[in-house]
Amino acid sequence: MTADYREVNFDGLVGPTHNYAGLAVGNVASMRHGGLVANPREAALQGLAKMKALMDAGYLQGVLPPQQRPDLGALRALGFTGSDERVLARAAGEAPQILRAVCSASSMWTANAATVTPSVDAPDGRVHFTPANLQSSFHRFLEPATTGRVLQAIFRDETRFAHHPALPATPAFSDEGAANHTRLAGDHGEPGVHLFAYGREAFGWGSQSLPVPQRFPARQTLEASQAVARQHGLADHQTVFAQQHPDAIDAGVFHNDVIAVGNGPVLLYHEMAFFDEQGALEALRERMSAPLIPVRVPVEAVSLADAVGSYLFNSQLLSNPDGSMTLVVPGECQENESVWRTVQDHLLAGANPIGEVVVKDVKQSMRNGGGPACLRLRVVLGAEERTALAGRVLLDDALHGELVAWVERHYRDHLAPEELADPALAREALAALDELSAILEIGSVYPFQQA
Repeated sequence: MTADYREVNFDGLVGPTHNYAGLAVGNVASMRHGGLVANPREAALQGLAKMKALMDAGYLQGVLPPQQRPDLGALRALGFTGSDERVLARAAGEAPQILRAVCSASSMWTANAATVTPSVDAPDGRVHFTPANLQSSFHRFLEPATTGRVLQAIFRDETRFAHHPALPATPAFSDEGAANHTRLAGDHGEPGVHLFAYGREAFGWGSQSLPVPQRFPARQTLEASQAVARQHGLADHQTVFAQQHPDAIDAGVFHNDVIAVGNGPVLLYHEMAFFDEQGALEALRERMSAPLIPVRVPVEAVSLADAVGSYLFNSQLLSNPDGSMTLVVPGECQENESVWRTVQDHLLAGANPIGEVVVKDVKQSMRNGGGPACLRLRVVLGAEERTALAGRVLLDDALHGELVAWVERHYRDHLAPEELADPALAREALAALDELSAILEIGSVYPFQQA
């Protein structure tokens, strides 16, 4: 591994309004658990425990703050007027699903926050960021503006970091961020190839006979992926665009990181991840300077239903100094017999660099359809780029301790959907976020701080 360049996983802190509203169509876990009582405190502490464990194991771990929720500005834009209390009460009475949407803590899944290109791949030698527009669902469409401010507050040095606007928020350029993007390279410091997975073509379906999902919507468009690649200056020889298998989308693979994960030269994927599996592999082999190491899990070993239910592929695949890799899986993998047998007999015993599997409990996140990989945005940074980070966002023991204490001060241990209209919850959330922005030293990134 090139010593200068290392991957930093920026995990999203779970917000104070973490709840199970069942908002995400096509996300089987989210739909199944809609209406259940959530535990925001436990969710945030589970996320911090995962971050701390990876930090203790020697991996670089970053932190991204949650969004301002409830988003009272969004409610006012939709015609709810009056005091904060009146706005919440009217929304609860007249449009409870909209209230649930503006209280969503979905920004915890920072794999959707943006797409990132390391400086080693960019023609101008800077790290490039494009916030995802997340236009496919209202509760996530509310995120990009604050996401952009947060990223610009942390990656502030314009000589080292480049920030692009989110793509136009239309169905044609539907962009879900790094959840549909994987960078493959010999190691983090070598030039890489960017694999963009997409579910549909916005301008191509009428002239082609490609299959489309029949049950759930395909979120990412080819046109969005191509536009992000252009923004970041990526050339044709640096990119591969591969269509997701429509059957996988219909089984609940709403993002490609539910069915495939890549790291270094390794691509761990399910047989049903890509519509043209061999075409995608051949294109990667043609472009990569290092040999591709595909680790294919056949449907006979793990069904699509088990892949979605366990989130085996929504795991973190991390590089170690000795060239081996560690796979961080959710506890649900251990509870599924066929999945756990595949982990032991196919992954750990196979001819690949995966030498260790670590199990982490992120059940509060999993019930809303987000595993370990959903919770982090991967950013490859050189030593000078890491030094140039603004704020206090790289986790250490002191910051971890402060964040745990912050959660325990501010978070509820019980939150049902009908409690989202409680004005006290809104006040508690704003107080928590105001304190958090001071802890992280990121300035006034929230709308209420700028009013």
